[in-house]
Amino acid sequence: MISFSPPDITQAEIDEVVDTLKSGWITTGPKTKLFEKQLAQFCHTSKVCCLNSATAALELALYLLGVGPGDEVITSAYTYTASCSPIIHVGATPILVDVAPGSFHLDYEKVSQAITNKTKVIIPVDLAGVMCDYERIFSILDEKKSLFSPSNAIQEAFNRVVVLADAAHALGAFYKDQIAGSVADFTAFSFHAVKNLTTAEGGALTWKDRDGLDNEFLYHEIQLLSLHGQSKDALAKTTLGSWEYDIVYPAYKCNMTDIMASIGLAQLKRYPQLLERRREIIGMYDTAFKDLPVSVLQHFTEIYQSSGHLYLLRLNGYSVQQRNDFIIKMAEVGIATNVHYKPLPMHTAYKKLGFDIKDFPNAYNQFENEITLPLHTLLSNKDINLIVNFFADVFQRSKK
Repeated sequence: MISFSPPDITQAEIDEVVDTLKSGWITTGPKTKLFEKQLAQFCHTSKVCCLNSATAALELALYLLGVGPGDEVITSAYTYTASCSPIIHVGATPILVDVAPGSFHLDYEKVSQAITNKTKVIIPVDLAGVMCDYERIFSILDEKKSLFSPSNAIQEAFNRVVVLADAAHALGAFYKDQIAGSVADFTAFSFHAVKNLTTAEGGALTWKDRDGLDNEFLYHEIQLLSLHGQSKDALAKTTLGSWEYDIVYPAYKCNMTDIMASIGLAQLKRYPQLLERRREIIGMYDTAFKDLPVSVLQHFTEIYQSSGHLYLLRLNGYSVQQRNDFIIKMAEVGIATNVHYKPLPMHTAYKKLGFDIKDFPNAYNQFENEITLPLHTLLSNKDINLIVNFFADVFQRSKK
C-alpha cells in the first residue's frame, strides 16, 4: 500500500517533543516564540504569529483588517472551504471567482470585474504550492484604487484592497525570487498533518513591512485575538508579580502550543532537504508522463518555484465517472490517490448561499478529470516507479 500523504516524522521531532514534555511547559511558550522567530527568518519577514491552523490565520487577519458585515472578500471557486469559510465567519460576503481556462489559479480578468466599492480583501490561493501571479493581482488592485473605501486604520495604510494569501500549501515556494510570506500583504500558512512541514495541526500568519503599520502592534493584536483577548499570555504571566491581566475584548482561542511548535522546529531544520526531495519526485513524474495524454500542473518555471505540495494532473478527455473509476482501479493495486478540489459551488453549504457550478465552467472543467498522485518525502524511487507503471497500465486498460 502506498499512502497518499503520511507525515514525515523522524527521531529529531520525537526528541524535540520529549524535551518539551519534560520541560513542564507544553502550551504557548518559549518554543512557540522560537518557532515564530525562525519562521520569520525563513520567510524573510519581520514577524510571524503561530496559531492552531491556517483557517484561524485567515480569519484573524480578516478580523484585524476590520472586515465584517457589508464587506465583500474575493476568493477562488477552486479551493478547499478553509479559503472561504473565514469570510463567512466574520460576517462578510464571499465573492467566488472562476479560474482561468486550463488553470488552477484565479482568472485575473474576472477578479478585476468582481471588485466593487464593497471589496476589502482578496484571498488568492497558492494551490499545490504554486504561487499566483501577484504582480498581476497588485496591478489590478492599483487600477481599482478609486473604488476602495477604508473602514479602519489598517485599511487606510493600504488604501486599496488588501491581499491575504492562502499559502496553506506554499511554505518555501517562490514567486519572481521572492519567498512566500514576503509577497502578499498578509500570508497564511498551514502545518496540518498532510502539509510539507507539519506540527500535527497548526498554522501561521505573517505580513510584509509597511509604512504606517507597526509590526509589534500587529503581532500584539493577533496574539490578543488568538488568546481570548487576554492582555498577557501564559509566558508573560510567569514574570514575578505579573499575574494580573485584562480581557480587552471577547476574542478567539486558537493559539499554537509548545508541543506543536517543537515538531515544527525539528521539521524546519530538515525543510530544505524535504523540499529538494519533493522536487526530485516531481521531476520523475514529469518525465514519466510527458508522452501520455494528460495535463500536468507545472511546478517550476522561470517565474515561480513551487513548494511541491501536491502533484495535480488531468486525464484528458475523461468524464467525472471515468476519473472516479480510475481512482478506484489505482486503489485496487494499493495506490492511494485524491482529487484537489471539488469546487466550492458543488458543495451543499455553498449551494445554500446561492452559488451554482454552472457559473464557474472553468473550475468544473479542471475538476472533472483531475487526479492527485502521492507526493511526499517517505516515497522511495521504487515507490515512484510502481506508481508510474501502474498509472500507465490503468490508463491503457481504462481506455479500452
